[in-house]
Amino acid sequence: MHGEGAFPWRELLWFVGWVAALVVLLLVGLRLPLQTRFRRFGALVYNGAIVLGALAVAVLANIALARHEAHLDLTRERTFTPSLEADAVAGSLTRDVQLTYFYHAADQNGRRAKSLVEILGRRHPLLHVRTVDPDKQPKLAETYGIRLYNAAILEADGRRVQVMGTDENDIALGILRLLRQRTTTVCFLEGHGEYPFDNFEFHTHVETLQAHTHGDKSSAVTQMPGHGVGRMRRALEGLGFEARRIIPATLTRIPSDCAVVIAANPRTTYLPAESDLLTDYLARGGAALLMCDLGFVVEPRLAGLLARLGVRLEQQVVVDPLDHYSTDLESVAVPIYNSHPITNRMALTFYPGVRPITLLPTPPGVTVTPLFASSKESYARPVPPVEARQPVAEPAGRGSASSAAALPPRRRVLAVAVEGAWPEASGGQASPSPFRVVVVGDGDFASNSFFPYMSNSDLVLSMVRWLAREERAPTVRAGAPMTPFILLTGQQMKRIFLVLEVLLPLGVIAVGAVVWWRRR
Repeated sequence: MHGEGAFPWRELLWFVGWVAALVVLLLVGLRLPLQTRFRRFGALVYNGAIVLGALAVAVLANIALARHEAHLDLTRERTFTPSLEADAVAGSLTRDVQLTYFYHAADQNGRRAKSLVEILGRRHPLLHVRTVDPDKQPKLAETYGIRLYNAAILEADGRRVQVMGTDENDIALGILRLLRQRTTTVCFLEGHGEYPFDNFEFHTHVETLQAHTHGDKSSAVTQMPGHGVGRMRRALEGLGFEARRIIPATLTRIPSDCAVVIAANPRTTYLPAESDLLTDYLARGGAALLMCDLGFVVEPRLAGLLARLGVRLEQQVVVDPLDHYSTDLESVAVPIYNSHPITNRMALTFYPGVRPITLLPTPPGVTVTPLFASSKESYARPVPPVEARQPVAEPAGRGSASSAAALPPRRRVLAVAVEGAWPEASGGQASPSPFRVVVVGDGDFASNSFFPYMSNSDLVLSMVRWLAREERAPTVRAGAPMTPFILLTGQQMKRIFLVLEVLLPLGVIAVGAVVWWRRR
């Protein structure tokens, strides 16, 4: 198939025409006389014309069929069809790319990958595909330095990229890396307890003021040791970005080659000078992803910077009785998004212990777009900063939040995208290039523990791509290795419970009652 839900009717009509041509040849062959009245030379010409005509029809029919291939994949999982992302990348090529795939003939996944890249090569003329069995052509494998099976060599304009694996999306990511015209650097801020980008450890519980728990007390998080954003960093590098760390406290200026700076869940307050560095960076047309949950106290200069962007981070936790992950009312789930390049085709995401964002008036030339919000039944509860908290008994009431101090239910904005011209402090002149900022009231959703689940990874990578001004480039999902896992929202769990635990048993009882009544 050439696309999700797009049936190749045109190609199938060519196939029907090919079959019709063969049927006509068969019928004509059956009706033509075997003996003719022609003499020897005439009979030879007659028979030769028949053979040449049949060959001409067969050759033309096969050429037409080859030029209008119809690929049909009848498997439910579409196992033998290239992904939409890989197909889009191959279709976006503007210059020739040579793909040489060394597959393992005895490996089922290797043979599948061989078939998929060959399909991509037939569909897109600028992608020149060659598949090689290194056991049969060892010299060619040695020439490319291939020592392992299931490896792809991508070449274009004198550059070469090697990709290991049997996933066509990995090969598509390799094509994007190969064709990059420049190196885009993503700088992770460190020095305030942020999640380290070289840490790949993960776990799925939280540490609260009361105890170690797997429950729903996200708002009391003090520290989550062992967490990191290594999975996010690896996914960014898979997309072709270069990642490095910077410590603002040791700098006089954020480097201009940082296309995007990322604050991944800082835990201690910034110094005023560090807030000034961030202000200067944005005034020069920079881009920043600020993921700040309840453990981060916003100092006055940073609060002033955010106010100039038209946003304010509240020291509150959002509690959503309607849309939440599992039974945790403070792990807000988001199934619906506002229209924005970041949120196009986004699915369900969730945010453990998220703080709300208040929208403020913005200066001329600055646009603030809410990306998503909690449900209309959500409410917010003020939470003291970390240093002001004392261990207390577990609160009563719904979920983990005491309703005594709860603010009225309404939708709470959880993330915003800001862009525009930065007004200078003096003169009111606009910055030479526009800035971009994404502010999210949570950082855990991008951590190693929650990054692979639902669409969390798609969302955070889409944020970085938009900040780096690459939102129009073909998108490919950078997968993170993980154990198969089923995640359900509270509403989904309730529906499953009602069907399996209530309706199904009642249905059996009802059927039994009807049978008993009829046999009575």
